[in-house]
Amino acid sequence: MIRAVIVSVSDLSPELGHTVLFRRTVERLQASRTEDVLRIADTGRLALVVVDSAVPGAAGVVEALRQDPQTRNTAIVALVRSEFGFGHLDLLEAGANAVMPMPPDRDWDDRLTRLMHVPARKAARFPVDVSIEGGLSGGLSFNGRVVDLSVHGLLLEGPHPLQVGEDLGLFFVMPGQGGVRGTGTVVRVARQDRFGVELTHVEGDGRTRIKRYVESGAPD
Repeated sequence: MIRAVIVSVSDLSPELGHTVLFRRTVERLQASRTEDVLRIADTGRLALVVVDSAVPGAAGVVEALRQDPQTRNTAIVALVRSEFGFGHLDLLEAGANAVMPMPPDRDWDDRLTRLMHVPARKAARFPVDVSIEGGLSGGLSFNGRVVDLSVHGLLLEGPHPLQVGEDLGLFFVMPGQGGVRGTGTVVRVARQDRFGVELTHVEGDGRTRIKRYVESGAPD
C-alpha cells in the first residue's frame, strides 16, 4: 500500500477523486500543517506529500518538509490553480519535486505514479563535468559534484550560481557504468552552491545505468 498525505485546508476529493490518489492501492491521509505530516511520517514511510498552494505559507511547509530527516527524500508535489509562472517558482525553490495544475489534466496520473514509485534515493558523490547551455550564466562551463543521484534528477554542487529554470548540458561518469550524457533543468536552489536538477533527457540507456548504479549501493 502506497501512503500519501494531502496537505490542504479543504476537502479536495471532488477535484482529485478520479485521480490515482484515490485508487485502492493508495492510503490517503489528511493534514493541514507541517506538524501533522511529520506525525504521520512517524508511523511509516510516506511515498508522496501533496501540498495545496492555497494553504497559508505553502512554500514554508514544503521547505520544512524537505529539511526534516523524516521527509527529506519524500516526493513533494504542489498544487496550483493558476497558470504556471514565476509566481510559483517559490514552491520549486522550497523543494517541491513538481508543480501540478488544477484541475488535473491527462498527464496528472502518469506524473504522480512516477513520483510515488521513486524509491528513497541513495547519496552518491563523484565528479561530474557540467556545461551550462544559455540561461543566466551565459554559457559558462564548470566542473561540479553530484551529491545525490536518481534516475529522474540530481543534486548538483558547484562553484557558480544557477537560477531556477536554467537548462544545463550534463556529462558524468559512474564507476562501473560508464558515462552518461543528457540535459537537465534547475528546479530548486538548495543553497548558494547546491541546486536540484531534473533530468529532462538522457541519451541512450543512461537512465537504466543510473538506476543500476544507485541500486548497487554507490560509494560516497
